[in-house]
Amino acid sequence: MLGRLFGRSGEGSTADPYALPVPRRRKSGMYTLRALGDQRVLGLVEAADAGDWEAVKVALAPFDPGRDHQVLGELADLDGVQDWIGRAVAEDKEHRALALLVSGTRHISWGWEARTAARAVNVTQEQWRVFHERLRIAEEQLLEAAELRPDWVTPWCRLLTSGRGMSLGPAVNETRLDAALRRDPSDLETHLEWVSQLQPRWGGEPGQALAFARDALARAPQGDRLGCVIAMAHIEDWVESDRGDCLVTPAIQAELRDAADHSILHAAYARRPGWQQDFNMFAMALSLAGERHTVRRVFKALDGAYTSWPWTYFAEPEQQFARHHRGA
Repeated sequence: MLGRLFGRSGEGSTADPYALPVPRRRKSGMYTLRALGDQRVLGLVEAADAGDWEAVKVALAPFDPGRDHQVLGELADLDGVQDWIGRAVAEDKEHRALALLVSGTRHISWGWEARTAARAVNVTQEQWRVFHERLRIAEEQLLEAAELRPDWVTPWCRLLTSGRGMSLGPAVNETRLDAALRRDPSDLETHLEWVSQLQPRWGGEPGQALAFARDALARAPQGDRLGCVIAMAHIEDWVESDRGDCLVTPAIQAELRDAADHSILHAAYARRPGWQQDFNMFAMALSLAGERHTVRRVFKALDGAYTSWPWTYFAEPEQQFARHHRGA
C-alpha cells in the first residue's frame, strides 16, 4: 500500500498523488523542498501559520503525530506557533496531549533559536537564560504528553534534544533513549538524536556514535530508513574532525555505498513525505567521502531537491549542495 501511495526507491518509482509541484528551479537545477514536498503537509503548515488550531487538527488527521517526526518538525520550525499553541493546551481538553506535543516541540526549536548556533563561549547570559527557560517549558509539556499518550515515541525523542541542551546527564538521557526505543526499536530520528549525543562535543567518546550506528544498521531490514544513521554518523565524524578530507577512504566509501543500497536505494524503501531528507543525508556523506558512483544515483533521485538538514553544517549549505550536485 505504502509503495503504491508514495513510490519506492529512487529508481523506477511511481508518482506520488500528494506531491507538490516542483517550484521554479535555480540556475544550478536545485530547489528548496517545501512542506516535505507534500500537499497535505503544506495545508498543515498554512493552518498553523494562520493560528487555526481546529484546521491544524484536521490537517494532521492523515498522519501519526506520535511517530511522524518530520511532519511534527514542520510545526516545530514554524515561527509564530508559540504565540497561539498555549491556548490550545489550556482549552482543548480532548486533544491536550497533541497540543502539549506541538507546544513542547516548538519550545525546543524556539529555545535553540534564542541560543543560536554559536559556540558556547560566545552565547550571552541572556541567551542562556531564555534558552533554558524555553527548554524547561518544553520538558514539562513533553513529559505530560508522554504520560497522556504512553504509545507515542515522538515526545521521548524530543526529550533527548532538550535533555542534551540542558545537560541533564547520561543517566537521564539513556532512560529517555530506552523509552523511545521500547516504543519503536527502529525509529530513525531517535537513533539520529543518539548519534548526536555520543559526539565528543556532547561528552561522548570518538568512535561511539559510529559503533552505535553500525549496530543499528545490522538489525535493520532491507529498505528501512534506519540506514541513514550510518550517513549521519560519518557526517558527525567530519564535523568533529580537523581534517576536511577525513572521510575520503575506500573503507568509508564502501560502507556508505552498502548502507545506501541496504536502505534508501533498496526496492523495499517506501517514499514518505520528506523522503528527500533521507537522500540528502546520503548525498552529503557520499560527497564528503569523495564517492563517485552511488552518489550519482542519490542525486539523480533527488532531481535537485535540497533540504537544509544536514547541509547546514556547512557555512554556505545551499552552495555546497549545488556544487556537489553539479559534480555528481
